Order: sequence, then structure tokens, then C-alpha cells
Amino acid sequence: MSGTNSTTANGTSNGTHAAAPTIDTHVCQCNGHAAANGHANGIANGKAANSTAANSDIDFRALEAPNVDRSISPKSQTARVATIATSVRSILGALGEDPDREGLLKTPERYAKALTFFTKGYDESLEDIVNDAVFDEDHQEMVIVRDIDVFSLCEHHLVPFHGKIHIAYIPNGKVIGLSKLARIAEMFARRLQVQERLTRQVAQALDEILKPQGVAVVMEAAHMCMVMRGVQKPGATTITSSMRGVFEREHKTREEFLALVNSPRRM
Repeated sequence: MSGTNSTTANGTSNGTHAAAPTIDTHVCQCNGHAAANGHANGIANGKAANSTAANSDIDFRALEAPNVDRSISPKSQTARVATIATSVRSILGALGEDPDREGLLKTPERYAKALTFFTKGYDESLEDIVNDAVFDEDHQEMVIVRDIDVFSLCEHHLVPFHGKIHIAYIPNGKVIGLSKLARIAEMFARRLQVQERLTRQVAQALDEILKPQGVAVVMEAAHMCMVMRGVQKPGATTITSSMRGVFEREHKTREEFLALVNSPRRM
């Protein structure tokens, strides 16, 4: 399916998306914990798809690009942390600090461990995350998991950006475990990223895995590279979207999704 991506940056969270005045009450709406209209029961009762047959034509590694090249980095986590820590110690010295003073003595190792956690998505696999959690289910209405918290590192400045991502799809005979939507977003977020690519990768992955009628992903985030440095504009929010299939083609479907994403939180 083809897709449309868009980006908006401003001081509000509404971007250019207008909310539709009416909402189809049959839509399954989730807040990251539970699904309405019996969708969770449908998943529990559905038969697991044969992952070997269903995923044999999916190039998972291509969906995860750009990938790290572990052949040029230390093989073990311990060696990787030690290498990063040595570099951090040099950075502290270049700043004019004394890396041997009490407050900084263990900082290189602490930061190295933190950085490997911030980028742990490189050591995770989309195929392992999906892990047979695709089920046959005759559900034809929208499935939404919204308000998924995400934290990532801007690849341009290596400073954080954080916010929420909202994911929707309309099944075409298959559904995926709800937690997998959050896990897929987390895997892509825990890499060096730009928000535009992160949004597109989540949508593209679900589109390829489920072959649904459509996928919609909207992300809103605050970027520390705009807050702590550069233009220094606290409160500015960047909104990105990726629409595929029926969400791209049908204005009413897209408006319904955006209305549900922006509807009042009840939990």
C-alpha cells in the first residue's frame, strides 16, 4: 500500500488535523491497556497464524533500516560499555573537567550504560517482537491504541525527544496482540532517530505484517534540541503522521481516527 507522511511543528498539539464532528460508535478504542467492543476477547479466542507461512515474504531487516553494523563495534555488552566509557572520559577532559574528581569518577561508565539502554532497540528484532501474535479474526472496525509514551534520541544532536504515539489499523482478516503495537513503537524509538522516520517505520511495519485495509500513525513530541539549545522554544510540539491504505484514500476514515485520538480521555 502507498502511504502519506506529514509533519507539523508549532506551539500546540493540534497541528493541521481537524477533528470530525461525528464518531462511529462501533470503532474499537484503546488507551494502551484495554480494547473496547470485545476486541481483546476476539484476540484471545482467535487461532494463531502460522508465522512461518505468513511472514516468509516479509523482509524484517529491511523494515528496520537503518541497522547497526555490529562487526565494527565490540561484540559483548561489557566491551561496548568500556569502549564508550573511554570516549566519554576523553570528552570530559576536552571540556576542561577533571574526570578523576569524585563527582565524575564513575560518570563515563554510568553514561555508557545509559546510552546502551537508550539505544537497546538495535538489539531487538521486529520478527521476535511479533512472535506469532498475529491471529485470524473477522473484525472489520478500527483498532486504536493511543497515548503510547515514547522516548528517543535525536540522531543529529544525541539529545532526547519524547512524546506520545497513536496507532490505528483496520484489520483485513488478521489482528495483532495489542501490546505488540506498543512494543513495535518502543523498538524503533530506542534507536538514534528522527521523528519523521520513527512515525513512518511504525506504520510501514504494521502494513507489511498485517496487510490490513489501512494503517494510521500520529506522533506528537517535544525535542530537547529545540528547547535546550538552538532556537530554545519550550512548549513547541512537533506532530508527524503516516497514513496508509484506506486512511490515506478515505477522508471520512482519516477524520474518524483523528477525532478519536483527540477525544477526551476517560481513564
